[in-house]
Amino acid sequence: MSIALTYTVQGQASELEELIHGCIRNERAAQEKLYKLFYSRMMSVVRRYIDSEMQAEEVLNNGFLRAFQKVQQYTFQGSFEGWLRKIVFHAVSDYVKQNARYNEKVVLVEKDEYVHKDHADRLYYNQLLEIVHTLPVATRTVFNMYVMEGYSHKEIGKMVGISEGTSKWHLSEGRRMLKEKIEKLQLHIKK
Repeated sequence: MSIALTYTVQGQASELEELIHGCIRNERAAQEKLYKLFYSRMMSVVRRYIDSEMQAEEVLNNGFLRAFQKVQQYTFQGSFEGWLRKIVFHAVSDYVKQNARYNEKVVLVEKDEYVHKDHADRLYYNQLLEIVHTLPVATRTVFNMYVMEGYSHKEIGKMVGISEGTSKWHLSEGRRMLKEKIEKLQLHIKK
């Protein structure tokens, strides 16, 4: 579904702004339209971290609920989608904190070895996501937050409730595990 919002002339609000104002007024029809408008984009954020469709749906709905409760705080400065994404991400973060078991460990972080470029080039994006979903929950969460979302280890530690060192360990472990899984695919590289 493409998002096509028309803007009217002479300072009138856009369709998106009208939907947001409707949500501020707690209008169910506006909430439903906004939900449908951003559902697929926000679900893709959630699915990076949660592989169960049912759990992902629950977390996404919690994120939208929070957004509807806080929508009056949106200042119409910057992207609404970015604002919503941040709220949905916090719902994901809270879910992970409540459901993942993190073991505090002192671990030496080894240097990452690179996967042979030809292996990686032969993977499709969806195949790579499927492989990432096979990682343990804690490792997958840190990997996604660092690689996909661009958070620092310090930020990840605060959001997920682990130490910076544990975050680094999960990233290193995730990369190691992904490298092994990709190489096991034996994509028949001709040298």
